Amino acid sequence: MSRFLSKDKLEGFEKYKYNSIDTSILSTYVMHPFWNWCVQFCPIWVAPNLLTFSGFLLTVINFLLFSYYDYGFHALSKENVTNDSIPNWVWAVTAVNLFVAYTLDGIDGKQARRTGSSGPLGELFDHGLDSYSTVLIPTCLYSIFGRDELTPLRFYFVIWNIFLNFYLTHWEKYNTGVMFLPWGYDFTMLGSCILLLVTSLIGPSAWHVTLPGGLTPGVVFEIVLYFSAIITSQTVILWNIYKSYRDGTGKMRPFIEAVRPLFPLAIFFILSTAWALFSPNDVINKGPRLFYILTGTIFSNINCRLIVSQMSDTCCESFNDLLIPYAATVFACLYGVSEIMEMLLLSLLTAVVSIAHIYYGTRVVQEMCEHFKISCFKIKSKSN
Repeated sequence: MSRFLSKDKLEGFEKYKYNSIDTSILSTYVMHPFWNWCVQFCPIWVAPNLLTFSGFLLTVINFLLFSYYDYGFHALSKENVTNDSIPNWVWAVTAVNLFVAYTLDGIDGKQARRTGSSGPLGELFDHGLDSYSTVLIPTCLYSIFGRDELTPLRFYFVIWNIFLNFYLTHWEKYNTGVMFLPWGYDFTMLGSCILLLVTSLIGPSAWHVTLPGGLTPGVVFEIVLYFSAIITSQTVILWNIYKSYRDGTGKMRPFIEAVRPLFPLAIFFILSTAWALFSPNDVINKGPRLFYILTGTIFSNINCRLIVSQMSDTCCESFNDLLIPYAATVFACLYGVSEIMEMLLLSLLTAVVSIAHIYYGTRVVQEMCEHFKISCFKIKSKSN
């Protein structure tokens, strides 16, 4: 089996020290005290990565629930002549699942320190799974508004806005050496939980009304996500990187090296957007859920490789191998294939990419465990 972690990467992980700054008022004064209270009820033998993985599985369950009840995001649209709606209990269950997942993500690091099992594998495992959740969680929220509020193409760009915020945070650490935890994360997670819970109580029809100025809740949701990202995330990230160079506190990488992690993401965005905009069979409208999960899977792989380079303090890859079959599929579809063939290619590529990404993640975890002589889901006995 191929190895993904070279000797210099593993040596870099040995020297790695977690360094983060969290200035969020919500996180500092509300969530951390709550998580400190929660973690004391967690058995001392429970491995932190088990908490992380359990939280991730809850987001997968949410995604599968909505895939069953609203696969094509038609449930709340006027064109849904069958009038099939999403049951209220689905909204409630997904709200609870998301809050529990958010809580588990908040206490896994505390459990690691509590059990003396902190290490680079925990952070890599945590952030790697979080990168996958950047597509799993938003697609659940899309069902609240549906196609009448936001077209699949517009929601595609909403997802990319979320991708960009997540990726730039790790790109920032790649250059500064410090993880500046974004304010928007906690507000977004809590807001999403509340949005789902309220929807279970009053029904989704409450979000399909016209507001003053002709706006609708879906458009407001879209605008808030874009502007909050610009104000609380993207501009702050650029400022922090600039400061690290000005004050000489960061990695001080040459320009081409500093921007190298942006290359695979930029290539992927261009290919993905070209397919969404110019597909002869309108693939983004015919199969939005598959298109989103395919995009999210490749994004997660690109982001995971950045996290590995950032944590091991090694040179980031300027190209991702998954873009080769992706580019071939995009060009084939843009050249002109039948609708059935394009949907078949989309399905096949999603399956292949998903298997490749899961294989990559599994192998990286195995290689880390072998190198550090630890188990991913068990706490190493002190006698060993």
